[in-house]
Amino acid sequence: MAMNQNLNDNEKFDKMTKFEDLLEDQLKDEQFKAEYEALDPEFQLMQIMIDVRKESGMTQQQLAQACGISQADISRLERGNANPSLKTMQRIAAAFGRTLQIKFV
Repeated sequence: MAMNQNLNDNEKFDKMTKFEDLLEDQLKDEQFKAEYEALDPEFQLMQIMIDVRKESGMTQQQLAQACGISQADISRLERGNANPSLKTMQRIAAAFGRTLQIKFV
């Protein structure tokens, strides 16, 4: 059983390496790079939400119940398939016992 897990981990690593190689190649194109970098705030928001949820030990379902948003919507937010309002993000932050902070830098 452990051997199968190692194969799966190795396969994941190989796929990630291939993706990173492809991304590195694509980022040489200035237009692609500009579009990719324009998405960075969305990627950051998704990753922060996932990281804080995991640090809190919450499942998507538990987070959904805590903030009154459906689990499907939490999933969409974490995948980047939704554009949350500030009110929604405030509700999510409150469910984590945190406040939402937005900065212009």
